[in-house]
Amino acid sequence: MRTPVKKRLHFFIVAIAIYVCGFQLLPETMDLQGDLITILPLLIAVFGYFIVVPTLYWLWVIKAGQQKPWKMILALSLSCACARYSFPTDIAHYFEFVVYIKYPIIAVVLIFEFYLMWTIAKGLWNARSLSGDPRVHTLEKYKGDEKKLTAALPMAWEPASWYYMIPRFSKNHIEAICQLNVRARSPFHWGVSIFACLGLGVLSYQILFGWSEIAAVIVATLICYGVIFLTANYRVAKNYSVYLNADNKLIINKAFWSMIVINVDDIEDVTSGKFNRKEQPEQLMLGRGQCANVEIVFKTPQTYLATLGQFPEQIDSLWLNVDNPEALKRELEQALIETSSSVMETQSLQTD
Repeated sequence: MRTPVKKRLHFFIVAIAIYVCGFQLLPETMDLQGDLITILPLLIAVFGYFIVVPTLYWLWVIKAGQQKPWKMILALSLSCACARYSFPTDIAHYFEFVVYIKYPIIAVVLIFEFYLMWTIAKGLWNARSLSGDPRVHTLEKYKGDEKKLTAALPMAWEPASWYYMIPRFSKNHIEAICQLNVRARSPFHWGVSIFACLGLGVLSYQILFGWSEIAAVIVATLICYGVIFLTANYRVAKNYSVYLNADNKLIINKAFWSMIVINVDDIEDVTSGKFNRKEQPEQLMLGRGQCANVEIVFKTPQTYLATLGQFPEQIDSLWLNVDNPEALKRELEQALIETSSSVMETQSLQTD
């Protein structure tokens, strides 16, 4: 496991542990005039919520993963929400603003839901004539405009999930060169994932129903909605892992959750062989196992869009474990030759 991924996982484990301890160990009321021993649990919780969690988020998520600093708001907001519902009542009222802003948040969520429904309908309609992945079209459309791309890319995963889930929409998809060796290709893995998703949805509804019926319905619906993503994940992993589109771009899908789009012009070298992950633990490798069978080296850094594009990473090379490495090497070498010939012809015409 690469260091940025490992550190993100460590952050989530530590944050969950701190919040769970806060909810379980802090009393409902506390004498703030008491001695240090009496208020010590509260001081530890404040230190954990507002010092440890934000600091670890900054170091392990933002710095290690080269993310945007504004994402610190996520950690601070989560700590404030947990403080409102876990701190003793004498302190919790200072975080009452969390309750007051719930109505604007609900309004924003409703607006987002209506916008999402409109996006889905529009995406489904446009999917009839799409010749490729909607996410790739979004990357091309907002290329060079980082702000618009940051907002548009997560939304592109929504129509893309329907595009891949329904075979009729992706029937004209470009044929893949090869497939990554990943668990998501297995029908058994897909079936277990669907069963677990539906079971988690039912369980969340039962747990939350006594607290809030609305919250129970919303959470359970969102979880069950994951069936669409899981099905798209299975079909992408099985049929569309690695392919070249008509614009001479190499698209590599780590199932459905992560992807990278590479201009063939930016590829410096393609090598097939055996590449051991243990020898270079920080090297990005897509595919199961400890060994890759294809290495792609880039002329300029490329952006790997991890976890629905929320954790972009800059990489100089890429290792792949695919089912047909020689076919991939042959296709890329041919594409590089054609690209070089085209460039030479263009330069010749300009000289003439």
